[in-house]
Amino acid sequence: MPASESFRIPKNRSHVPVARQHVRKTLAGWGITDELADAVTLLANEPVTNAVTHCKVSHSQIKVELTLTGAELVLEVSDPDRNRLPRPHDSTPDEEGGRGLALVAALADDWGCRQEPYAKCVWARFGLEEVQAHVPATL
Repeated sequence: MPASESFRIPKNRSHVPVARQHVRKTLAGWGITDELADAVTLLANEPVTNAVTHCKVSHSQIKVELTLTGAELVLEVSDPDRNRLPRPHDSTPDEEGGRGLALVAALADDWGCRQEPYAKCVWARFGLEEVQAHVPATL
């Protein structure tokens, strides 16, 4: 049976570290504390920051969901600005930002985005073959 954890944060930059901490704590609770935890926590930062920065829906919340199955870990970040799908872009060396989705693509096994009825969702999948021994047997 898959394990799942979701939480919401206000659309405010000051809450991005809270999201990272919650992701790290959830992963630790599932026994994932190695390089995979570092990668997932880092990658959670990117779509959460994008949602907080680019969502144009006032007073909205950002939803973060982690799902752990026997074979994979899925990270999903949703916000209510469903028509503003993220697009990777080539950043110049002088640009301060714009590399987040490239980082997600480099570190996740797969990633994408989808429109839902009232939100958009950016997701990333991570294979668990290498860390299977660390996943609690009760999952």
